[in-house]
Amino acid sequence: MLRAAGCVFAEDEAQLLMSEARGPAELSGWVERRVSGEPLEWIVGWAEFCGLRIAVDTGVFVPRRRTELLVLEAASLLREGLTPPASPSSGVVVDLCCGSGAVGVAVASQVSVGELYSADIDPAAVECARRNVAAAGGHVHRGDLYAALPARLKQQVQLIVVNAPYVPTGLLPTMPPEARIHEPPLSLDGGADGLDLHRRVIREAPEWLDPNGHLVIETSERQAAGTAALMAAAGFAARTVHSEEVDGTVVVGSSKV
Repeated sequence: MLRAAGCVFAEDEAQLLMSEARGPAELSGWVERRVSGEPLEWIVGWAEFCGLRIAVDTGVFVPRRRTELLVLEAASLLREGLTPPASPSSGVVVDLCCGSGAVGVAVASQVSVGELYSADIDPAAVECARRNVAAAGGHVHRGDLYAALPARLKQQVQLIVVNAPYVPTGLLPTMPPEARIHEPPLSLDGGADGLDLHRRVIREAPEWLDPNGHLVIETSERQAAGTAALMAAAGFAARTVHSEEVDGTVVVGSSKV
């Protein structure tokens, strides 16, 4: 059934469903949900991300493997910035548009983070993220980008990581059915050119970053030049990183120019 429904990894998905279901009745219902196109992660209630098991509730954006590049770059920057190198913690990290909280949690699993703050405007995402982020000792706030954060963090943040929506509105109909039909448009639609949220995040970032801070944003290969140009215009030294292995692209902005 899964293969006929177009599931590329039907055998793997079938094994996962069978291993997670508590009985034949639940398994049958789960298969029907998957055949209808519902994301597998919603059905089993979790997603594997950076080797972690991240809780993902129905209606919450599912973390993608490509976003692991965002985590790797962020963790690397934090390690490089430890002062002194033997310092046990890397300061304040902010995860905007956090969804399930996967990015912030994954960064904290790789580098000892002093304080982790995750934020999202979607109440369902915030509720889900609270479970994941609490386990990492972090805090989750609901609100529109930086408005969600405690004001005392201004000029105190060492790293801002962002996986904001970046799909151009006109391309939403071309996305895979399980994304365009089931996932909330709020977590996908980046405006006419896909950069609406990037503009806002980049414009306000200098108010929050410390003098040596970094801003790391996931984007696409097509839009990377646009994201990098926005960073440069805001006074950041910007560089683009792409990984063929996970098909991920991020733009890294440094406050030090």
